[in-house]
Amino acid sequence: MPESILNGKKILAVDDEPDVLEVIEEEILTAAPKCKFDKTTSYFEAHKKLASKHYNLVILDIMGVRGFHLLDLAVSRHLLVTMLTAHSLNPESLKRSIEKKARAYLPKERLGEIVPFLEDVLEEREFLSGWDRLMKQLNAYFNSRWGKSWRKSEAAFWKEFEEKTSQIKR
Repeated sequence: MPESILNGKKILAVDDEPDVLEVIEEEILTAAPKCKFDKTTSYFEAHKKLASKHYNLVILDIMGVRGFHLLDLAVSRHLLVTMLTAHSLNPESLKRSIEKKARAYLPKERLGEIVPFLEDVLEEREFLSGWDRLMKQLNAYFNSRWGKSWRKSEAAFWKEFEEKTSQIKR
């Protein structure tokens, strides 16, 4: 198995559920034992860490730790952010994640796939190409979860998104 590009990277995971943080930590450190992994269950501790330390990648729960507020801070510091959710797993939060410049949106029930998702985030330098790849990976999941017409309520946004991602050079 090739060495993970997560090795040697500094990652912060923020979630109000300690068991979720344990799973994330185990998944990442199994694939990348040289990764420097910080975690916290507190919004305030996460805010302090984001304001004072540099991370190559940040994983934020949306609900329990005010993830969208932390996303704003992380993006303002030019950090790559993956949003993680169970309770806010809906088209509105997906759209908001894109608009606020998160690099990925991962359902908690897919935690077993977190390492390849994070590796993709680090490999994709272009914001939209990462989202294009992610949407191709999760489109069937989103369709089965939300129904095939889930984009209809925000049709203009998704049409523009698809137009922009279709222009990406492969």
